[in-house]
Amino acid sequence: MGHSTRLGAASVHTTLPAQDLDRARAFYCDKLGLEPIEETNGGLLYEMAGGSQFFVFETAGKPTGEFTQIGFRIEDLDATAAELRARGVEFEEYDIPGLKSVGGIVDLPGRRAAWLKDSEGNLLGLVQFT
Repeated sequence: MGHSTRLGAASVHTTLPAQDLDRARAFYCDKLGLEPIEETNGGLLYEMAGGSQFFVFETAGKPTGEFTQIGFRIEDLDATAAELRARGVEFEEYDIPGLKSVGGIVDLPGRRAAWLKDSEGNLLGLVQFT
């Protein structure tokens, strides 16, 4: 499968809005255990596995929190969820047709998932492919 344009060959990163960058930095550090690799007056850059990155930027805009804005692909959802709960993270609970969580974790065909909101209202997803 080839790339039909130069854009198709680009790497990508996610950007997440924050109304209060200091509050967001504290959440990502204290609750998720993540430290930015770069901090500018406009935002915080985080580097994850495989060179993937996400950027939290200061803006007056506010996320709806109604859809997953970033997904973290992890190996062990139970262990990761337990570690985050110990840091004070609360997972979203769902009980809608096709999506029922038990202890914040949803079992779906081929994967297990959980969602949490950051300090700014961004919806973050954790997924373990089974």
